Amino acid sequence: MSQTFTTGLVVGKFWPPHRGHQLLLETAAAQVAELVVLVYANPDSPAHPASLRADWLRMLYRGDDGSAGPHIGRTPLRIFALSATADGVPPDAADDTTQREFVRQWLTRQGITIEVVFSSEAYGPGFAEYIGAAHVAVDEARQRVPVSGTLVRNNSAAYAQYLHPLVAAQLGVSPPAPVPRVVFLGAESSGKSTLCAALADACATAWVPEYGRTLHEQKNGQLDYDDLLYIARRHAELEDEAAAQAHDVLFCDTNAATTALYSYYYFHRCDPALQAMAAVCGQRYAHTFVCAPTVPFEQDGWRGPEALRSFQHGMILMQLDYFGIPFTLVEGTVAERVAQVRAVLGISEQ
Repeated sequence: MSQTFTTGLVVGKFWPPHRGHQLLLETAAAQVAELVVLVYANPDSPAHPASLRADWLRMLYRGDDGSAGPHIGRTPLRIFALSATADGVPPDAADDTTQREFVRQWLTRQGITIEVVFSSEAYGPGFAEYIGAAHVAVDEARQRVPVSGTLVRNNSAAYAQYLHPLVAAQLGVSPPAPVPRVVFLGAESSGKSTLCAALADACATAWVPEYGRTLHEQKNGQLDYDDLLYIARRHAELEDEAAAQAHDVLFCDTNAATTALYSYYYFHRCDPALQAMAAVCGQRYAHTFVCAPTVPFEQDGWRGPEALRSFQHGMILMQLDYFGIPFTLVEGTVAERVAQVRAVLGISEQ
């Protein structure tokens, strides 16, 4: 779809952001050069205020280059979190004219001119006309994505399929998988990637490489603190994409829990959103395997010293115990490890 407008507007609670919101934003971004997104509610959520929900949107639409800001394709997103205290957000129960005038005045104060409003709600056309903009309706009947923020708030587990894994984790749930996801953890140079590739070949299915390694190389080893949450988010997306090509099982090299460990290791802190993604790993994966650090160490120029392997291995085991995630330790040659995994999963030889 070609861009036909300069500046578009999407207004909503995004409480929480769900796939319907993402459809709305992505449809809008395809038609504008710049998209303004206003996030607010009154009363607001004490646990997940507008400022936090806006951050979730920024996380969802961050690219490899975090300094470029959130964007969808080539369209930058200007995401604003508004509050009753700082911005005078009217009560949700206020009449349409009050709501429309609030947004009109806020846009005027910011010097922002809107050409088109995108919405999935009945209020959209009247609101757009009031501020002097065109209107585009997106899935107003909720046929493409049958969900609402109210439904998610009332039962997040039941509607987890309509949530991005990053957002779902903030609510303590994990979206269901079309095929079981099996994850392999382990210290550096413990054979995770080799084992995943061998298993995918032996079981005629797909596997997902460690995205953190990919970004680490792209940035020449210069990862920033914010990159760790992005790594976990992007890795989860790649798992979901690979699930469409997987047969019966999907093998995954590393998870968000290990990414959280590296956040503490490199930066001595961890983003709460990444902590939440780590905490739901027990739900996300059908089985967890830990590769023993007994294979020969290979220094490829990107890894730490071999002496760290034992420490890393111990930290992974401690974290699994902390989260109460059962696991199977695999040892021996690649062929022996493949046989151990197949036996545990009950996958017979082809």
